[in-house]
Amino acid sequence: MSPPEAAPLPPRAGEEELAAALDEIAQRLRRGQAPDLDEAARRRPELASEIRALGGVLFIAEEVGRAARSRASLPASSETVSVPASPPSERQLALSDLDAGAPRIVGDYELVEEVGRGGMGIVYRARQRSLDRVVALKMLLRGEHASGTEMARFRAEAEAAARLEHPNITPVYDVGTWNGHPYFTMRFVEGTTLAKRLSGGPLPPREAASLLLPVARAVQYAHERGVLHRDLKPQNILLDRDGVPHVSDFGLAKRVEGGESITESGAVVGTPSYMSPEQAAGRGDVGPACDVYSLGAILYHLLTGRPPFQAANPVDTLLSVLQQDPLPPRLLHPKADRELELIALQCLQKPTDLRYASAGALADDLQAYLNGDPLAARSSGLRRLVARALRETHHASILENWGLLWMWHSLVLIALCTLTNWLQWKGVEQPGVYIAMWTLGFGAWAAIFWALRRRGGPITFVEKQVAHVWGASILASSLLFLVEMLLGLKALTLAPVLALIGGSVFFVKAGILTGAFYVQAGVTFLTAIVMALLPKVGISIFGFVSAACFFVPGWKYHRQRMKSRAS
Repeated sequence: MSPPEAAPLPPRAGEEELAAALDEIAQRLRRGQAPDLDEAARRRPELASEIRALGGVLFIAEEVGRAARSRASLPASSETVSVPASPPSERQLALSDLDAGAPRIVGDYELVEEVGRGGMGIVYRARQRSLDRVVALKMLLRGEHASGTEMARFRAEAEAAARLEHPNITPVYDVGTWNGHPYFTMRFVEGTTLAKRLSGGPLPPREAASLLLPVARAVQYAHERGVLHRDLKPQNILLDRDGVPHVSDFGLAKRVEGGESITESGAVVGTPSYMSPEQAAGRGDVGPACDVYSLGAILYHLLTGRPPFQAANPVDTLLSVLQQDPLPPRLLHPKADRELELIALQCLQKPTDLRYASAGALADDLQAYLNGDPLAARSSGLRRLVARALRETHHASILENWGLLWMWHSLVLIALCTLTNWLQWKGVEQPGVYIAMWTLGFGAWAAIFWALRRRGGPITFVEKQVAHVWGASILASSLLFLVEMLLGLKALTLAPVLALIGGSVFFVKAGILTGAFYVQAGVTFLTAIVMALLPKVGISIFGFVSAACFFVPGWKYHRQRMKSRAS
């Protein structure tokens, strides 16, 4: 007889809360509403990092699905449009290539051919009959059936571009509506896109810098007039026949002053491979630094022939943007220039204050590179370098999940080390006693620690990495007493090595979580010397120093979590 199936374990409370939050976000997306990830994170501060990351993933997945459904729903037609003769390289437009109901004549404009389309709009080469000039005419993909959000984005693009008069930004000529189809016209750039130019592989270094320089100047011009682009990518940079770049497609533009935007706070907007981490997280405080990041992603593509992050689908790409650092360009393309690599990687820093202060500052460094002058990215002073080394990484938010547990861990360290020192004073020299005490003591506490953490909500990949390092240190500490026994040494002879192990753990944490842990690493390393000089009390000194190294950051991040909950 087969044994009865075990009843499924009930999900943990934290996972239920996360599932409820994500379900709420998904429901808003299905209704065509932009989810407010900031508000969702404020309501559940203990799950804030998970809500931002996974909520952004849901948004991207829904946008991809919506675009696919939109294209699939477009009916076809076999009629053709009669157009004037054109060079053989130009494709005559069949009405089946247009969207349902799209006319051959749009007001003063005669459509000639489709030249591009995206998730929201479609662009035609058109002739303005009254002035007999060729223009680019952009219409909504779904026309009069477009949602309110799509209509607002379309209007925002026209308004944003119309405010900008720059030689490297495509100017808007006219805005209107024809038979329920909103449209606007702009200069038609004869040539290609940067995306098509890059299909042949990376560009030579000086050509890459020369091409991106005017783009960065144009973006700085837009920022100075209060416009963020928020979707800079090779597809949105047009190259005319002389190779001069022109920034286009302000469909996700946002006005800086007053925080005006056609998306709600917390919405995820942009293209994953070129999107800044703050956009990917759906944060509402997106500023000019997001365009600086995208410019860096474009430069990275120019140098390597691929964007800094790409995966099999947009969701995986988005997760890479949030959680990973880009590979140095020279690992992907050995001929990539070292100076331009430095410029690109500074743009791609996840903390916004470590990027260039503005698109203009990026442009200045590109100009310095072309002139053979020193780069600002390389000439950072000692104070800035120290600040970079000691700052928190983008993974530091997970420490809020560990704060209280680290405070408890500090008490365990004091208790275990004090008991060990007491046994030493009592003359206990059997290594087996210390092996059993440290193995069973730390083993039991590690199981309790991990169980308590799991009850607090889903565990991130970075937390698992940190836990593995910590687990290795516990195992090494316990085996140290076995090594003493095998070498025939007196118990606790190698006790100073415990401090070296602890310092190494903090050194690793400094690289993953926050550079402030370099201080704990240094203090713990120095403790090893003190332990060697004072062997009778060395293990107690190690316990109190290590406990302080855990308690201080634990208290800080526990208070930070409590403040988040209160707000």
